[in-house]
Amino acid sequence: MAQLIADDLGTQFLFAERIVTDRSGLYPVDYRIAPALRKTIQGMRVAIVDDAISAGSAVRSTLADVESCGAMPVVLGALISVGARARQFAATKRIALECLVELPQAIWTPTECPLCAAGTPLTSP
Repeated sequence: MAQLIADDLGTQFLFAERIVTDRSGLYPVDYRIAPALRKTIQGMRVAIVDDAISAGSAVRSTLADVESCGAMPVVLGALISVGARARQFAATKRIALECLVELPQAIWTPTECPLCAAGTPLTSP
């Protein structure tokens, strides 16, 4: 989708690679601009586009790497934004969030989850 948007706008398309780390926890995956493209992005104004944003881990990781390359993220884009986290993240970063649909959803960390606190299993044994 991001490539189609870049083509429609007549601008350059770059991508972030998904990298599985050895971190434990909710977000063990990073997103990094490919080594061959890192200098290309320096000084650019960048839109970070994903098909859907819910917890926001992909856009957070991509944004951090884009900034480490010396680029300036100016907008997050998605077809669907699920829950409030994407909008909250964009606001803290002072960048726009553009999406076609925003859907409500509660997402909790295990320490915040009411079902976890009640000991409710995720699946039946």
